[in-house]
Amino acid sequence: MRATKARVGRVRQKGLKHSLIEAASELGPGVVTGAADDDPSGIATYSQAGAQFGYGLLWTMILTYPLMTAVQLVSGHIGRVTGAGLAKNLADTFPRSVVTVLVAILLIANIMNIGADLSAMAAATELVIGGRTRVFVFLFALLSVALQLFVPYHQYARVLKWLTLSLFAYVGVLLLVEVDWTAAFWGMIWPTDIGPGAIATVVAVLGTTISPYLFFWQSSQEAEDLADSGQRPLKQDPRGASAQFRRIRFDTFVGMAFSNLIALAIMIASAATLHQQGITQINTAAQAAEALRPIAGQFAFAMFALGIIGTGLLAVPVLAGSAAFAVSETRGWKGGLEYKPQQAARFYAIIVAATAAGVLLDWGNVNPIRALVWSAILNGVAAVPLMAAMMVIASRRKEMGRFVAAPMVLVFGWAATAVMAIATILFFASLI
Repeated sequence: MRATKARVGRVRQKGLKHSLIEAASELGPGVVTGAADDDPSGIATYSQAGAQFGYGLLWTMILTYPLMTAVQLVSGHIGRVTGAGLAKNLADTFPRSVVTVLVAILLIANIMNIGADLSAMAAATELVIGGRTRVFVFLFALLSVALQLFVPYHQYARVLKWLTLSLFAYVGVLLLVEVDWTAAFWGMIWPTDIGPGAIATVVAVLGTTISPYLFFWQSSQEAEDLADSGQRPLKQDPRGASAQFRRIRFDTFVGMAFSNLIALAIMIASAATLHQQGITQINTAAQAAEALRPIAGQFAFAMFALGIIGTGLLAVPVLAGSAAFAVSETRGWKGGLEYKPQQAARFYAIIVAATAAGVLLDWGNVNPIRALVWSAILNGVAAVPLMAAMMVIASRRKEMGRFVAAPMVLVFGWAATAVMAIATILFFASLI
């Protein structure tokens, strides 16, 4: 009898292990996109929100989850159904001049974000091991470019997936500090501060959470997966469509949940430490890490700093890659990470140029905070028309065939577009 129970137990363990492995294998573009959303500039924004307002703005992460999930679902849906990235679909649907302007805005915003992220990674490295910041900026840029140029796509995608684990450092920080969980829970469900300062921070949180480069990245990665596996777009070959949509939903829901949970962890940790100590002004992610050292201890500081480096290594390739996909698709150039550099020279040239421009921004003594502000402004200009265009594409049979997006996804997608429009208006109002 005991032997039988033992065999049953082993079978169940194997079944559970197989299920977990199968579930993990379905995680890809959505998880990488979600993790890239928590880049060093995002970490700085979330740290500032927690430091300045304590637990009062945690509700923003609950609000943004269904909205950003719907937008990214539409992005992935478009890529898998059409076999092309978002930029190609935009170019096929809307006037070329409009698309060119939007892609140009995306490119400039991404370069500024790359510069700010490289600066934050270098500053965090200097805090941990010492050295010269500008040397680290160059080394991180070189590593990012080398990954994209010389690592085959299927291996490169696996590297990005593993880099998402670096974000668990912020969960570790959360476990090391004393949190008022009653106040934290209340902050998740009810706004406790709606003053002008809080509104400006909410707009910043929305802007760093729902970013245009993530739309381009996830749609292009779905198209990349098709090309890498030798499959045809669902519009041409609908077999297995239900399984693919189920995978995209699972991947995206998990990826966006991961993104928002990490953002919550950063905000809660900052509220429990920096805010409680009266430190209410944080300009960079590295500054947040340094401020943690005397409050939460050396280990918490080191974990926070290492998280900045890990997520930067994830985000910089995504920023540069999404720019390359957007430009190449609108210009009709051959592009994609499954190609070797000599096969898609212009695509990879954009990756190199965007990353190099980010390095020059840092070496040219451009204030990284000012770069992020301008990046947020440009993203705000581009996000709303891009989101509206995505919803139009996803609902048109001409582009999507029988696989138009589900009504509920479109409802939340349009809701996200409306929220971002309001946020953009409030952002510009705060600058006046």
